[in-house]
Amino acid sequence: MSALQYDTAAIIEGYAKGYFLMADENGQNLGWYSSRERTLIPLDQRFHYPKSLRRVLNQQRFTTAINQDFLGVVAGCADRDSTWISEDLKTIYWELHQAGWAYSFETWQGDTLAGGILGLALGGAFIGESMFYTIPEGSKVAMVKLVEWLRSQHFTLFDAQITNPHLERFGAYNISAQTYRKQLIQALKQPCSFMGNTPDMDP
Repeated sequence: MSALQYDTAAIIEGYAKGYFLMADENGQNLGWYSSRERTLIPLDQRFHYPKSLRRVLNQQRFTTAINQDFLGVVAGCADRDSTWISEDLKTIYWELHQAGWAYSFETWQGDTLAGGILGLALGGAFIGESMFYTIPEGSKVAMVKLVEWLRSQHFTLFDAQITNPHLERFGAYNISAQTYRKQLIQALKQPCSFMGNTPDMDP
């Protein structure tokens, strides 16, 4: 898929059907993927995090914002030894962002971007694509604050796609692809706005 030949509406339709985009290990070929199980971050009482992180939150070392540095978050998510975020996918995220589908939820320490989460908002579903940090605890605080934000905006689904030990510390759990699609269909019907009424937020 070339960054110059894609259709934004078709890409959103693909996500709405339960697929997600990834490039291969060489960052060359971009394609649609699905999995037998899907990982969700709970938006109810099942969400939890380590006590050590609670101390960091209480210290209020970080502030949070939405889309203050979208391209910085995309670059941070892609900046690793092995990445599935190709140059084409970076361009696609930017186009989706300009069209009002893709967002960055960020943590800041002063004027420094400390971490962030990149994702798409479709109805009441937030589809998390990737996360990163430059300052320790930056991405963890972003996760806690993002869950709080999604709850306040009445989102019903936080899709993390594929599990890992980091996500499991927040209560992430797997469901079957069939169950995921059913929940996604219901979430897409919700008239939620990711931006809400406040584009920039305090801790």
